[in-house]
Amino acid sequence: MLPRRAQLARARAVATSALREYPMSPGRLTFLTHGENTTFRLDCDEGRFLVRVHRPLRHGRSLDPDVAIGSELTWLRAIAASTDVGVPEPVETRDGSLTATGTGGDWTRVCSVLRWVEGRIVEDSTHQVHFARLGRAMATLHRQADAWTPPPGFARLTWDHEAFFGDVMVYGSLRAAECWDLLPRDLAARFDAVRDRLGPVIAEDADVGLIHADLHLGNVVHHDRTITLIDFDDSGTGGRLYDVAVALWERRDGPAYPVLRDALLTAYREVRPIDTTHLDDYIAARQVAFDLWYTGTAHVDPAFADRLDVVHRWSADMLDLLESAPPGTPEAPGPSG
Repeated sequence: MLPRRAQLARARAVATSALREYPMSPGRLTFLTHGENTTFRLDCDEGRFLVRVHRPLRHGRSLDPDVAIGSELTWLRAIAASTDVGVPEPVETRDGSLTATGTGGDWTRVCSVLRWVEGRIVEDSTHQVHFARLGRAMATLHRQADAWTPPPGFARLTWDHEAFFGDVMVYGSLRAAECWDLLPRDLAARFDAVRDRLGPVIAEDADVGLIHADLHLGNVVHHDRTITLIDFDDSGTGGRLYDVAVALWERRDGPAYPVLRDALLTAYREVRPIDTTHLDDYIAARQVAFDLWYTGTAHVDPAFADRLDVVHRWSADMLDLLESAPPGTPEAPGPSG
């Protein structure tokens, strides 16, 4: 494993290299995060920007990362043009491209730049208003995708059964199948059961289209009374209920869950209907996907390796809760689709 400091140095060199393709003057590059991608804030004469250094094979083994990232940014532009949902604004290179390639040492990575979104993230909030705002924005996002025809060449990941439970994804530097092999034996058996149960659920889901696929409060920026949805890096085609599941997943084992779930669903259904019969099933799928991602990332990031056992225990506890819940979880009032 390359030491974290060396990884960050390479990522900074990649970002600096790629920024030469953009029409901004040199400025101060401040490190933000190093996880799925590596991100920096750029402060320069033209303003403030988010610079993303994208991990290779981030979108699965079959998608060209340049095409996948360009498609993500194309969707952001379409959302901004046809809805009142706040999303980041992509910045083009000097030649009109939505991405640039940077190099640093032995790394070559696709990079992208977005205008900075001002505001605050309230990821740990248990206020109903935050979930209501998220539910309304999520439904508007889905309604936009229902009506939008992507341009030729548009390509994003398909969040089908194979993406969740097969060998499509690469987590850290490991194929998904390798991550399955690294799971504790008892946990792997429980994940196998989730995989088998979700087969017909995903296959029979009729409400499918473009989704954010990581739309929790940590990816919502609040400013005054408005919100901006950020980090569309996981976006692709999948069941709309998965977006709902992701938003509620980390609250599923908390006492406020029923109230927060009802706030989100009531607001969502003011914009479009949704059937939540299999909400807990999609929450289980999210738990499996998260654990596999964490397992793979732990092989390239020491910070993840230190907490891997904690994540495995949480997965087991979450599956205990979901499997003990009575069928037909109560829902917020409103049409179910």
